Amino acid sequence: MLASASARAQTPNPAQVGRWSAVMNWPISATHLSVLPDGKVFFYGEFEEGAQPPQRWDPVTGALNPYPYAGYNIFCSGHSFMSNGKLLVTGGHIATRVGLPHTSSYDYLSNTWTRLPDMNAGRWYPTNTTLPNGDVVVVSGEIAGAGDINQIPQRFIAGTSLWRTLTGAQLSVPFYPKMFLAPNGQLFYAGQLRGSLWLNPNGNGAWTPGPLSNFGGRSYGPAVYIDGKVTLFGGGEPPTPTVEQIDLTAAAPSWRYMTSMSIRRRQHNAVLLPDGTVLVIGGSSGSGFDSADSPVLYAELYNPATNTWTKLSSQVRYRGYHSTAALLPDGRVLSAGGAQERTAEVFSPPYLFKGPRPVVTAAPTTSQPGATFSITTPDADRITLVSLIALNSVTHTFDMNQRLLTLPFTRTAGALTVTAPPNRNLAPPGYYQLFIVNDAGVPSTGRRLRIPPP
Repeated sequence: MLASASARAQTPNPAQVGRWSAVMNWPISATHLSVLPDGKVFFYGEFEEGAQPPQRWDPVTGALNPYPYAGYNIFCSGHSFMSNGKLLVTGGHIATRVGLPHTSSYDYLSNTWTRLPDMNAGRWYPTNTTLPNGDVVVVSGEIAGAGDINQIPQRFIAGTSLWRTLTGAQLSVPFYPKMFLAPNGQLFYAGQLRGSLWLNPNGNGAWTPGPLSNFGGRSYGPAVYIDGKVTLFGGGEPPTPTVEQIDLTAAAPSWRYMTSMSIRRRQHNAVLLPDGTVLVIGGSSGSGFDSADSPVLYAELYNPATNTWTKLSSQVRYRGYHSTAALLPDGRVLSAGGAQERTAEVFSPPYLFKGPRPVVTAAPTTSQPGATFSITTPDADRITLVSLIALNSVTHTFDMNQRLLTLPFTRTAGALTVTAPPNRNLAPPGYYQLFIVNDAGVPSTGRRLRIPPP
């Protein structure tokens, strides 16, 4: 009896540290991973795995099925969602640091690929960013070798499926740049260089300098967007535990240090959660490009409201270079991949062990910016937060689609009256997950909501 009590005392409380699932074996590595509007997870692998059919994982049933082959090697491509829910994939892999100029879209409804016009040149490790009107800007990527950066951004015109080359914005920006649509309608480059940048995507395009960050270069460290603020977590060589944030809504935005992580990390991922916190997963604390000898297995949770960190439970596998992580519609988080790592694990955050989930019985599937809409819920009197999170599309520590918006609301009997983001600079057109969170911090299951293009 005493031994049993001792064992219970040593068992971690999932309401405090969360809980990881068993390890799942997958047929390819999840180097590129997107959560589709239907809630399924779309992923494809590294190197020659990118020339194999992508895979679909169903988080409800656990079933794995192959998707159609794109027709070329889509490893090392950029990817983000268009306003119609199609995934735009730019670039691809010929050899290490040699990119393809190809562009394709994947339609989850018809389960088909469509080849689109090629870009101006190859792009290996480019970044896609969706604009307020539904167009997509692609930046950087190597053409034919180390340092041979494609210096000219291009704008994919959604209405015509043609490219416009931004000839006024020629600049060598490191591959897979951390780019965000800012509240002023421009694109903000947040790293991995110390100096940030602004890109005006209109006309022929133009770069202007932004503020310097405090730490310096943050290679292979993630960045997230919450309510107009961009936050950087770790990265660098050797890695750093430091965290920086910039408020893009300020009159004169500047970087400031926030509370550091508990350990330095590189090659990790950061996932936005429905309650407004950020889950940091994986990475290495050691020097070197991808030091599996110094794995960071425990997750930690950042609360921007209190600027504090909470150490959470550990996963089994090292998730470093080529790992991915994403928020699932049920509030769990998928952590997958890594170099030649064909496995995945699912994390249930502490909020899933703190009582019954609030229930949404009715919610709209579409909302115009600035519009008010109703969420019917029997838990209206306990709701303290309504959040809108864009679908994930992540690779190489950066999610090109992820952002979180907190929505104002009022309570009525059995319902919430919610106001959508005021414009598409804040909420670019496309699909989101809509959550309500109660006073115990427990989120509902996400409901799909689309912001249409103008």
